[in-house]
Amino acid sequence: QVQLVESGGGLVQAGGSLRLSCAASGTTFSEYDRLIMGWFRQAPGKEREFVATIGWSGSIYYIDSVKGRFTISRDNAKNTVYLQMNSLKPEDTAVYFCAAGRGFGLLTTPEKYDYWGQGTQVTVSS
Repeated sequence: QVQLVESGGGLVQAGGSLRLSCAASGTTFSEYDRLIMGWFRQAPGKEREFVATIGWSGSIYYIDSVKGRFTISRDNAKNTVYLQMNSLKPEDTAVYFCAAGRGFGLLTTPEKYDYWGQGTQVTVSS
C-alpha cells in the first residue's frame, strides 16, 4: 500500500512561488520508479482538476493553464515528486493533491490513479 504525504502549501501573493512536495512510503525504490505521479487540484465548489503528470520514463504533461508557470519533477532516490509553481494567480487557489498510478504513458484523469495524498492548501491572494 502506497502512502502519499504532500507538503509545501501556504498563502502567497499573486506573482509569487511555492514548491509542493509529495513523499511516498510503503513502496520500494524500484516500485516507486515504475509509478506514474500526478498533481490535481480542487477549488471550492469545483471538480477535481488535473494539473500535471510525470511518467516513470520522465515524460511530462501539463494542463494548458499552468504551462510555462509550473514544473513537475521527481526524485526517485527520495521517492518524492515536486510541483514548482511560479507566477501564481488567484485562480490557482485550491487544495492540491498528489496521486500515484500504475500503467504506461501518462495519466490525466483521477479515476486512473490508485493512491492519493490528503491534500495541501494553496491560497493566492490578489
